[in-house]
Amino acid sequence: MKRAGYSSSPRRGLWQLTPAGRTFADTHPAPLPPDIVEDIATGHMEVRLRPAKERAEETGVTELVVAESVAASPDDRLEAAIAEMRRTVAAELLEVLAQVPPAAFEAIVLDLLHRMGYGTSRADLQRVGGPGDGGIDGVISLDRLGLEKVYVQAKRWQGPVGRPEVQGFYGALAGQRAGKGVFITTSSFTPQAIEFARSVEGVVLVDGRRLAELMIDHEVGVTLRPVKVPKLDGDYFE
Repeated sequence: MKRAGYSSSPRRGLWQLTPAGRTFADTHPAPLPPDIVEDIATGHMEVRLRPAKERAEETGVTELVVAESVAASPDDRLEAAIAEMRRTVAAELLEVLAQVPPAAFEAIVLDLLHRMGYGTSRADLQRVGGPGDGGIDGVISLDRLGLEKVYVQAKRWQGPVGRPEVQGFYGALAGQRAGKGVFITTSSFTPQAIEFARSVEGVVLVDGRRLAELMIDHEVGVTLRPVKVPKLDGDYFE
């Protein structure tokens, strides 16, 4: 429906009909004939969904852009198609993450960190979030004895995360006498928050865009399909 111009997503987790969508709903009472349903589903595949450059990081608003017919090689078109699919899946991931319970989101983040190689086993990553957690949602033991740990805060945010929240996380690390911490959010960080994280040691910020990319790369909530691309084997004929 978004590709057809009938719906829009002004912010993550919120969908609404566009004026064209309202007009369509008023002029096409249910049930819809199969041909109209098929037209909505497959008749607008040339329309590409792309994040709005100026507002995507903060609002997740998407705009419709008609793909231009350009002379490109098959490899270029394949690369462009894969990039578009990654953007689409990344947007879908953020929409799903906005709907899961907080405890589930924290568990997903720990699953991702484990897939990335943190902790010798999944048991080395523990969720501790909840009332009285002191700003810490998870703890990663980097060795079997737990001598070196990384503390995690995983929060779903509607707007950009500011400096006070990052400072609070840094204070929570100091309270745990911890030297390493990862602050992960589905939203973004303000320039002031990023500047503060750079001014101290041991704090890494992961925003929603990077979170989705990491989930795709490490196949957390995502399945990667192998693509077999044929290429002439010149050595065989020689």
